[in-house]
Amino acid sequence: MVAHPDAPLTPLTSSHAAPSTALDPRAFKDLFRLHPAGVAVVTLAGEDGVPVGFTATSVISVSAAPAVLAFSITSISSSWPALREARSAVVSFLAHDQADLSVRFATPGIDRFSDVPLTWLPTGEPRLTEVTSWARVEIAERVPAGASFLVTAHVTEVHDDATPAQADQPRLVYVDRTYHRTGEQSQVG
Repeated sequence: MVAHPDAPLTPLTSSHAAPSTALDPRAFKDLFRLHPAGVAVVTLAGEDGVPVGFTATSVISVSAAPAVLAFSITSISSSWPALREARSAVVSFLAHDQADLSVRFATPGIDRFSDVPLTWLPTGEPRLTEVTSWARVEIAERVPAGASFLVTAHVTEVHDDATPAQADQPRLVYVDRTYHRTGEQSQVG
């Protein structure tokens, strides 16, 4: 039976119970090791307006109308306390030549914003000025998922400030513990 498009959706019940069998974490990581992922940096204002940021290879498009994206963050991340309280953030999509930014924002125990050009949006979020494609988001949900949280966010602004020379530059991709770029050489067909 197909539901009428105007019928209210019935939420699925969720279970926080452990799965019936435990999977070896290594096997799970190996499964995703060869699954390519785009690379982004999420930035937000932390306590007292201090910028906070981290690398995310888990950014996904969830819905176009309304515009919603999602990403995950581990509960032991140094950025989690700020993200837990944040109302908004900026998701910056990295170009092929920005692996250095990805490494910096994935490295624990350093000042990730040291010597990184930064600007502040009028709405209060820090934004990496070297990144041409970015979205401002308002946090909608933080859903516990294992040892991590799945964060959903409404996209309120999208910017692609690429110059004509940058417009066709490939994005940064992470696969098999290595950075790659997409381009004509990576196209099938």
